[in-house]
Amino acid sequence: MYKTLAALIPLLVAAGCRKDSAGDFARMSDEFVRTSLSFTPALATSAGLHEYQKQNLDEMLDDLTPPSLDRQRRFYVDFQKQLDGLRTDQLTLEDQADLAILRDQVQLSLLELNEIQSPQHNPTVYVETLGNALFSPYVLEYAPPKTRAQHIIARLQKTPLFLDQARTNLAASPEIWTQVAVEEGDGNIALVDKTIRAWIPPELRDAYAKAATPALDSMQKFQSYLKNTLPGLGKWDWRLGQARYTKKFRYSLSSGVEPDAALGMAEAELPRVRARMLELALPLHRQMAPKHGDHTDTHDEDERKNQIIGEVLNHIAERHSTPQSYMDDARKDLEEARAFAADRHILTLPQSSNLQVIPTPEFMRGIYSVGGFNPAPALEPQLGAFYWVTPIPPEWPKERAESKLREYNFYKLKLLTIHEAMPGHYVQFEFANTVQPAGRRLLRGIFGNGPYQEGWAQYITQVMLDEGFLNRSPELALTFAKEELRVLANTILDVRLQMLGMTDQDAMDLMQKQTFQEKEEASGKLQRAKLSSAQLPMYFLGWKGWLQVRDEYRKNHGAGFSLAGFHDAALREGAVPLPLLGGLLK
Repeated sequence: MYKTLAALIPLLVAAGCRKDSAGDFARMSDEFVRTSLSFTPALATSAGLHEYQKQNLDEMLDDLTPPSLDRQRRFYVDFQKQLDGLRTDQLTLEDQADLAILRDQVQLSLLELNEIQSPQHNPTVYVETLGNALFSPYVLEYAPPKTRAQHIIARLQKTPLFLDQARTNLAASPEIWTQVAVEEGDGNIALVDKTIRAWIPPELRDAYAKAATPALDSMQKFQSYLKNTLPGLGKWDWRLGQARYTKKFRYSLSSGVEPDAALGMAEAELPRVRARMLELALPLHRQMAPKHGDHTDTHDEDERKNQIIGEVLNHIAERHSTPQSYMDDARKDLEEARAFAADRHILTLPQSSNLQVIPTPEFMRGIYSVGGFNPAPALEPQLGAFYWVTPIPPEWPKERAESKLREYNFYKLKLLTIHEAMPGHYVQFEFANTVQPAGRRLLRGIFGNGPYQEGWAQYITQVMLDEGFLNRSPELALTFAKEELRVLANTILDVRLQMLGMTDQDAMDLMQKQTFQEKEEASGKLQRAKLSSAQLPMYFLGWKGWLQVRDEYRKNHGAGFSLAGFHDAALREGAVPLPLLGGLLK
């Protein structure tokens, strides 16, 4: 591997020093993505890259040894020098958008390798990498089942060494990261011992059992290490701190907005949304609780808003699924949203039928406690896309299950489905998987701009409501306004937790008292904020960014403006930084 990479770098340098034609830049960009993916075979499989430099990536696990990390660091340093030497005046606008993505990804990779150093402190890196490495060949039909099963067996054979390396690398970990790694590790064990074992073709069951036994032993050993040894190695703060967080925020979001400005914007917007929610809630409150009046006897206006809005939201939350019907209800909501978007011609819907609604994989439920979306591979867009819905665990006490079901009630589950699937992330990624040339599709699909992606899902949900979804239900409108509060809280939480020392209690108070979140939802969001960083603000900044791009597009097109035309044109670009999107649409 070292020789392969060492041989590659001079070729890349040469490409960067030639005449910088569009073709040369495209080859340079394509090689960057493929080389970066080769560092992470688990991700490469899910992206549809199965072979690189005559290596079968589907049979490999990520190499997180110090020599491998050093090779990666040298690659990104050298590539940054090439980018700095480019003559950007010879690049098209599309190439310049790709260049912006490349610059951000290089900086993010170097920040991770040099300063954040997750392999030394975050055990979920190993648990989730292993889970994805085994789950992708199981769920993605990129080859016949027998071939994919052989890939899983090959990766299981490498699992003991991979987890041995994890124990060697990990120096100290925050308690919350270790706790989640244990929970997700149990999911990996179930995946190997039950789910995949039952799927393996009969002729490979003996080979699978032979590989699975030592792999499962090593996974159990790693679980014991996480529970009994890692906590005693020392403390590590999950907070990035101001300097590192500011860098990650800048390179991850590429929004032109710094963390302190984003925080100020979100905190200024929060009372305005609460005031709008009061206007929406008052008519409903008079219908639902006529004997309560308008709580005019309450002298504190903030408390009055909480009482009126809270009572209406509590009433709305009473209409919800059961733990048993939750998944089926999400599927019904998906078809309802699809039919409405098609009827109103909000955009051109994909003709493929590759979207599946499935339970969130257990090894990913630490960060996806509610649900998520996993797109079809950028290099194999004909394969499956998955709307993940995290089920209610049967062992949960009734109170905890009721809290989640009240949060994801009849109306909120519809909004979740619009956001994650139709016409949210699923449609956005289906468009992204048509971007040409293939190298650009891969770059924007794998390393696409987060605010573009999350902002689209928020923005198009607003469009669905603006167009009359669910007969302009006032209950749905109030539930969506609550979601807007949540988006604002996401930004406030991330910035304040990561760089300003916000306490757990302050975070819970913000979510429960100011943004009306159920305890289970607030607890899950606090955990997510500790597991991730510079991701939660993508929703707010992306939403605002999409509205700004649409306003500019409408102004430029005047009477010729078409909402569907705008959506199609913007989605055909793939996930470029939003400050650059408008220029590509002119």
